Amino acid sequence: MKRRDRLRAELEQDARTEARRLTAAHGIDGLSLSAVARGIGVTPPALYRYFDGKKGLALAVYEDLLMEFVSVVAEAAEREDPKDLGAQLYAATRALFDWSIAHPAEIDLLMGSGYARLAASVEAMDTLLLRELGSLYATLFSRLREEGALTHPPDDSFDPVLTRQLAAYRRLMGQGPDLPLGVVFLMISCWRQIYGLTCMAVYSHLATAFDDPLPLFNRMLDELLALLGVSRRSGQG
Repeated sequence: MKRRDRLRAELEQDARTEARRLTAAHGIDGLSLSAVARGIGVTPPALYRYFDGKKGLALAVYEDLLMEFVSVVAEAAEREDPKDLGAQLYAATRALFDWSIAHPAEIDLLMGSGYARLAASVEAMDTLLLRELGSLYATLFSRLREEGALTHPPDDSFDPVLTRQLAAYRRLMGQGPDLPLGVVFLMISCWRQIYGLTCMAVYSHLATAFDDPLPLFNRMLDELLALLGVSRRSGQG
């Protein structure tokens, strides 16, 4: 790499790192080209080569965070016995939950109100999360089905609108017709509970009563894993 190209690459990485820091400290509303430029000692016009205004900068942060988030979840699953799907599902989801609580501003951009504001100006942004995180879980659910642990509704049990939506969800995860819509339905049924409790913990809803959300999380995961025909490894928690 030529020196000029190397310097440009370093500048872009410095800008992404500073944008991530600002997002963690102030949320999406504290992110701007001028703030990033000031933080790394350049002028705002120097960053237009890499980012299309605040929207492009926010999208770059979103992509970086998403890759980190999915890597943490995937690595947690990979550390478990590959034959123990219950342990892998628990570990992956526990990593998702813990990372979310530890990074409230970042998770707001990935899946909260910050995401909603950014998604309104970036077409089909949710496909990134579906493709990266959804495909990871789709692989585990497919293995559950192949091993005979999974009982799922028949594909013809859904009304036409839900059938269309489940098929779209499956396609956006990069999966084909080999993954039955009934399995996709189980995936979204699990996710709606995981997402709800994660948001409850991240935003401290009902924190006066549930000051430690982990027991509630473990109870929920035990119930979801039982629904899928598996259990978490003894001692996890």
